[in-house]
Amino acid sequence: MSIRIAIIGGGYIGAELAQDLEEKAEITLIEQRTHFVHTPAMIRAVVDPSILDDALVPYDKLLQRGRVKQARATKVDETGVTLENGERVEADYIVVATGSENAMPFKPNSGGIEQLRADNARIHGLLQATGRVTIVGAGAVGTELAGEIAHFMPEKEITLVSGTPTLFPDMPQKLGASLKAKLEAAGVNVILGSRAENLESLTAPYIGDLSLNNGQTVPAGLVFPAIGSRATSEILAALPGVSKGSANRIKVDSWMRPSALPNVFAAGDVAEMGDAMTIVATNRQIPWLKKSLLALVDGKKVEDLKPYTPWKKAPILVPLGPEKGNSFLSLFTAGDFLTRKIKGEGLFLQKTHKRFGVN
Repeated sequence: MSIRIAIIGGGYIGAELAQDLEEKAEITLIEQRTHFVHTPAMIRAVVDPSILDDALVPYDKLLQRGRVKQARATKVDETGVTLENGERVEADYIVVATGSENAMPFKPNSGGIEQLRADNARIHGLLQATGRVTIVGAGAVGTELAGEIAHFMPEKEITLVSGTPTLFPDMPQKLGASLKAKLEAAGVNVILGSRAENLESLTAPYIGDLSLNNGQTVPAGLVFPAIGSRATSEILAALPGVSKGSANRIKVDSWMRPSALPNVFAAGDVAEMGDAMTIVATNRQIPWLKKSLLALVDGKKVEDLKPYTPWKKAPILVPLGPEKGNSFLSLFTAGDFLTRKIKGEGLFLQKTHKRFGVN
């Protein structure tokens, strides 16, 4: 009798894990949406909606032997997963990779794919109609959005607001300094060390002005909140022995276990173990999960496995449109050429389509 593995969440970790393990175990991938949302392209899709269809990839060709259940998981226990309709998915091992939420329309938070399409169209319309754009939050999403708008809509007056004294303060100084210089050369007004005092929404763009705690007022325009992600961890919160960390993430042990249940693992944005909430950072977990789950399939115990080791400092790629940008690649900071070739030009769309069997 083959080992049954249930994976909750069809994002980057869940989809790859399901596909790579389906020859070795009985895999059920539980994902409530009909399409995979390729988030690196969603930022550009706000400015250029023509790429939206490429960023939304159906799940129907992902697995050959395993199954994808389009459903919402509501409960996890030591013998399996309960779905919203009451159906059970029995499992020997469970991986929870439910990801995180961000401001629309970069991720489909509450609605489905058609709601995401509608949000994209509406917000693109607002962007076209306004002459002034203010982005609050200068992490990867906010910085990339500023760069995309500056590249494709250079006529817009763009302001990027960050509460930190530099861009990407946890990275080598050269990364943030180079990105700031390139944004300013493209006409973006970068305000550092200041926080918004009157944000009307943390989850949706809106038209309004912005008051900063330094006394400045940014005149009325389209305001994009981009102040960070929050893990979608509700399904884990009810498990015995669970402890929450920052940004709604769940703390895990050295074997990615979030609770007292020894056969339940958590990975990606939902798990707090030292990796940042970025695709590159959490992708480091996939090889460990594959190797460890295959060892469990072969009869080993979790405690026999080598513990997971998080990044000391994960790489990050920050394109400013399809041509410019900077990246930290562990050993050095790269400029326009490598950032463009690795991410900026194609946004990993070709690689994603290949995994999902899309031509």
